Amino acid sequence: MSRLILFNKPFNVLSQFTDRSLEASSRETLSDYIDVPAVYPAGRLDRDSEGLLLLTDDGKLQARLSDPKFKAPKTYLAQVEGAPNEAALAQLRKGVTLKDGPTRPAQARLMAAPDWLWPRTPPVRYRKSVPDHWIELVLTEGRNRQVRRMTAAVGLPTLRLIRLSIGEHSIEGLSCGKWRDA
Repeated sequence: MSRLILFNKPFNVLSQFTDRSLEASSRETLSDYIDVPAVYPAGRLDRDSEGLLLLTDDGKLQARLSDPKFKAPKTYLAQVEGAPNEAALAQLRKGVTLKDGPTRPAQARLMAAPDWLWPRTPPVRYRKSVPDHWIELVLTEGRNRQVRRMTAAVGLPTLRLIRLSIGEHSIEGLSCGKWRDA
């Protein structure tokens, strides 16, 4: 029987168990949080992003979870710099053209700042003269740094990015830095 782990990855943690870089001693990895043998990430989540990361010991399940052709919807919460207007949200919903081609249409909506969100270390830089807002985005593809590139393309740079769910799996009830079996 295969194992599937849901991990709420903190900011600044690599989505791998070892770090072979020169700055390895100062960078946290999955091994700082998960002591389970023979599980591997299914997909990726950038070091500067937070939220749901799935891990499994089943190679076929890992391939299916991370393969874009299965189109598992991924829900993100993005804190963006600036004030999103309907035109920017409409562009995200239609899909935007990036250097590697057009994206699939996304679901996009403006959200209130979440009251359940854990603090980030270090905190997002606050600027009195530049407002920030929260957007929920649902994507069905997973290009490298896609949410950040999409929001930047519509003039709303991402300040903080949290993956809330992948398909039926979510971080609901899972504290930052904690994991549980699915």
